[in-house]
Amino acid sequence: MNTQCYIIAAKRSPIAPRDGVLASHNIHQLSSPVIHSLLKSVGVAPSQVDEIIAGNALGAGGNPARLIGLAAGLNESVAGLSVDRQCCSGLDAILLAHDMISSGRASIVIAGGVESYSQRPHRFRTIPGSTQLEAYDQPPFVPWPDQDPNMAEAADALAQSLGISFEQQNQWAIQSHAKALQVNHPELVQIDDVKQDSFTRALNKKTCARAKRLHGSITAANTSVAADGAAFCLVVSGAVAKNINAAKLRILAGNTLGANPKLPGLAPVAAIEKTLGDIEHSELMRIEIMEAYAAQAIACIKQTNLSPENCNLGGGSLARGHPIGASGAVLVARLYSEMQSCQGLGLAAIAAAGGLGTALLVESA
Repeated sequence: MNTQCYIIAAKRSPIAPRDGVLASHNIHQLSSPVIHSLLKSVGVAPSQVDEIIAGNALGAGGNPARLIGLAAGLNESVAGLSVDRQCCSGLDAILLAHDMISSGRASIVIAGGVESYSQRPHRFRTIPGSTQLEAYDQPPFVPWPDQDPNMAEAADALAQSLGISFEQQNQWAIQSHAKALQVNHPELVQIDDVKQDSFTRALNKKTCARAKRLHGSITAANTSVAADGAAFCLVVSGAVAKNINAAKLRILAGNTLGANPKLPGLAPVAAIEKTLGDIEHSELMRIEIMEAYAAQAIACIKQTNLSPENCNLGGGSLARGHPIGASGAVLVARLYSEMQSCQGLGLAAIAAAGGLGTALLVESA
């Protein structure tokens, strides 16, 4: 069985820096309003949903997808599947929904991700033979410390290897904020009294020049801020899609691949190339690419010969923030909104620590 799959709705919460306006909201409080709006927008009842798949990278475990499903009023029979592939998690959740529907195991799946950076648990390692605990912030992503760089160091190494200047990175960040300020974001769902992304601002060269240096050419201005937020899509079978009056994106292909862990920002390149196959890059009408670092976004576009003019037309994560487990799904929510104004192909792609890259190809239907 190879059932065609469609995204018939895509919504997201506002995104806010950690300890900001969404800090008091836990993951199901961030997710529930998004899911309610998602279902209501296309007239699908919570009781019709077969599964929910949620990316979450920083939480305390316990199957967050199940927690979110219950909070959103889904049937108790919906078990929930949680995904932790770090930054790729939200996009991988959508690929998993596609696979589940294609195999005939489900017809309607909610897929996306959520992160409350503000409420992430503290992490401690147990030291054998000792009563003391060792605090840590980042777990190892590969078994070899010399191949598991700090992310800012890896982004700077990437910029140096491809000749991406400090000025180019800052200009990309400035444009990201400017584009985000110039467009409406119809995919946004209000959370209590929070109606819009709170980090977006009129960034300029002087602000970029004063920004705190993280490593080399990498600064707080050309790096995405850690953030809170949620994003989910409604992925359905062709049989369901044909009976719903909504804009539809047909899922054509998607892949997650590993790459050099020392340069994780380049990992989407292989995933993009495999996902596009023989499709000409010029055929892509809209592209949403992750901006964890400006250097990473510039590098991926440069290495794949994608058109920057079609990339992140409503700004990227540099202008919003990076809620890790949700960010891949945020890309798709933005892509869904942008594809309403054009017909053709759309692409979303994201990198993750450890040298992981995920890409998704869709077509207006």
